Order: sequence, then C-alpha cells, then structure tokens
Amino acid sequence: MILITDGGSTKCDWIAIDKNGKQAVDKIRTKGLNPAIVPEKKLSKTIKKSKELMAIANDVSHVYFYGAGCGTEKPTLILKSILETYFTNAIVEVREDTYAAVRACIDANDEAAVVCILGTGSNCSYFDGNDLHQRVSSLGFILMDDASGNYFGKQLIRDYYFNKMPDTISVAFAHKHNLDADFIKYNLYKQTNPSAYLADHAEFMFINKDSEYISNIITKGIRLFTENMILQYKKELDNGVPVHFAGSIAYFGQDEIKQVAEEYGFKVGNFVRRPIEGLVDYHVKNL
Repeated sequence: MILITDGGSTKCDWIAIDKNGKQAVDKIRTKGLNPAIVPEKKLSKTIKKSKELMAIANDVSHVYFYGAGCGTEKPTLILKSILETYFTNAIVEVREDTYAAVRACIDANDEAAVVCILGTGSNCSYFDGNDLHQRVSSLGFILMDDASGNYFGKQLIRDYYFNKMPDTISVAFAHKHNLDADFIKYNLYKQTNPSAYLADHAEFMFINKDSEYISNIITKGIRLFTENMILQYKKELDNGVPVHFAGSIAYFGQDEIKQVAEEYGFKVGNFVRRPIEGLVDYHVKNL
C-alpha cells in the first residue's frame, strides 16, 4: 500500500491506499511534523506514538509526505531519515507542502497556476505545468506568513492587549482563550511550536465574521498577502493564469479573497480546505 501525508505545523493527515486505489484504513491523524521547527526527537516520537501508523508500517511500499518546513534540504533529509526508520520496506519521498497544494488544486496535471497556501503558515508559488517556481524565500512565521493562521492569531492578541477590539468581541475572545500574559509568553517563548499556538486563535475570526472589525482584519491580511506574494507573479496573472487556494484560512475566507481579487484584478480558481483529498485523487490516477 502507499501512504500519503498532508503534513502541517499543527497536524498531519495520513491516508493509506491499496493497490486498487481504495482507502485501506481509516484516515490517521497525528500532531504536526514540521521538521524546520519541531526537534528531531519529537518528530520521531510523534510517529512512533501512533498505533495506527505502526500497525501498517511493514505493509507500506511508498510514503509520499508533503509537509510544511520541507522546502529546504536539511530538515527534509532529517524527516526522510526518520520516516525510513519506521517504514523500512517503503520508498520515502518528502516534498514541501506547496506541491501538495498544487496537486490538490489544479484541474489538470499540466495546468499553469499560481497556488497559495493559507493555513497555519502561508506561501505562494507559480506552477508552470511542470515545475514549481517561488520568487520569495520564506523566512518563517516571525517575518512573513501574511494572512496565515498565525498572522491572524497574532493580530487578534495584539488588538486585545492594545484595547483595539470592540467590547463585545473582546469579551468573547477572552472567554474562548486564555489571555493571561504569562500563559501567552510561555507558549510563544518556551514551547516548541509557537506558530501553531498563534494559529489556534484564528478560528475565532470565522465564527465572528459578522463583525465589521473581524471582516476588516481578514481583508487587510489578504491584501497584504496579495501585495507581498501573489503580485510577485503579475506577468503570469496578466496572462489569465488562475490563482488557487489551499488551507482552512483560505477556505473560510473565500468571500474576502474574492473581494480582494476583484480589487487587484486577478482570477480566483479553486479553494481546497484539506489538500489530502486532492492528493489521494492524484496518486490514485498515477498508481
């Protein structure tokens, strides 16, 4: 069987497919396995702790892992080595999550498109129908990741502390999250995955989208992402290339994305909440 993984910083979804293209076991979920920010020992422990993964490990012939933090050589090799330790009979392929978004979003294997990821983190690439091109190197969530979950989580926490939230929103936000200063600083500076911690606060936006304050935050973030990332491919956009979006933030922010697309004049394509579903279709077609 083959094992396909959509690996984010917050969580990983694993789907096993048999030789007939059928799902072999129920979808498996583990904690995030971003090798750029999660220590090697914790990566290994997370995989080993999954009884479901260990139960099928010897039967897996191929592992296709698409993950956040797998865009540079060193973390990619670390994760590949760990996966090979547990899936000893498998050929292991590790690619950055952008490839997952491309394969999940495009309508045909050779379609040219700009593909964006708006999840815990954010990214934007151009797929020419064969190869992937990135004109901005990501420097991680502290300096980049506009319009991502961690970006919006940071904006909400800042606004709460700077007293910029409307009173009703402020009360609701404090009811949903522990906003004690020491607790926030502990999670940001003492824990291993601060970007996922920040992104956890972003869900609040989408259950309060009727608020003008919240709607403005979402739109402002999408505009920033458009100016800094999407417009890097203006030449391609001017030629009518569509812009596809993957990830929960994009999926729940479709209205704001379409509004910003109209402002900046680019064509919106597909929205995919969970790339794993599109990845399964892709690999079944290519068995």
